[in-house]
Amino acid sequence: MRAKALTIAGSDSGGGAGIQADIKTFQELGVFGMSAITAITAQNTLGVHGVYPQSLDAIESQLDAVLSDIGADSVKTGMLFSAEIIQLVAKKMKEYSSQNIVVDPVMIAKGGSTLLQEEAIEALISDLLPLATVITPNLPEAKAILNWQDEISTTKQMEELAIALFELGPKYILVKGGHLSEGPAIDLLYDGTKMTTFHSERIPTKHTHGTGCTFAAAIAAELAKKKSIEESVQVAKDFITMAITHSLNIGKGIGPTDHSAYRQYQ
Repeated sequence: MRAKALTIAGSDSGGGAGIQADIKTFQELGVFGMSAITAITAQNTLGVHGVYPQSLDAIESQLDAVLSDIGADSVKTGMLFSAEIIQLVAKKMKEYSSQNIVVDPVMIAKGGSTLLQEEAIEALISDLLPLATVITPNLPEAKAILNWQDEISTTKQMEELAIALFELGPKYILVKGGHLSEGPAIDLLYDGTKMTTFHSERIPTKHTHGTGCTFAAAIAAELAKKKSIEESVQVAKDFITMAITHSLNIGKGIGPTDHSAYRQYQ
């Protein structure tokens, strides 16, 4: 039977991030993808030009429709925008006993637009993170969750972030090091005891729109196929590295990655 993955996230009209990136990633990795749209964004390579959150009723109806009938072997959350939406999603995850929950704490778009209200961070911490199988923050997101002000420039500091985030309740922490100023692209996976490091070459391109969404979606796809967390992260790391390597120079700003590159060029 085909593995099934549900993305709960915002729609990116430009196609590079959000549910569009997630569904493409699910498809490329052989998983049947479904979605519950939390917000519609007017977005292109130049930035986010409008954010239109969906009503709680609309989000709940989508989740009930999918989970009561089709079900999901994994769930990936992206842009949740508000405390009320986060609380609703957490309630539904409990109601349907959802497994393999990948939380990508989307907060700020590449162009700087806010995608998570500041007051929603507390709801993220209290309601959703304890349900997560793994959370996948980049360095700015990890710092925002923990309210850390210090600059993060070393893997040792990344380890400290991971340890502190683990105390918030997820089973695994994946701290992404793409925002380190130099060196290879390093991600750290922490299970409360062991740190596992994933390395890849840093690709010299500005066209990285949607990388966080795509990386988390790839992890969710592999977890849906009953892969281990380590196997899932490694496939996701290879998938996103290939997607960035063959990123697309389209539009007038920051272009998207190529979601088909892993299949075409691996």
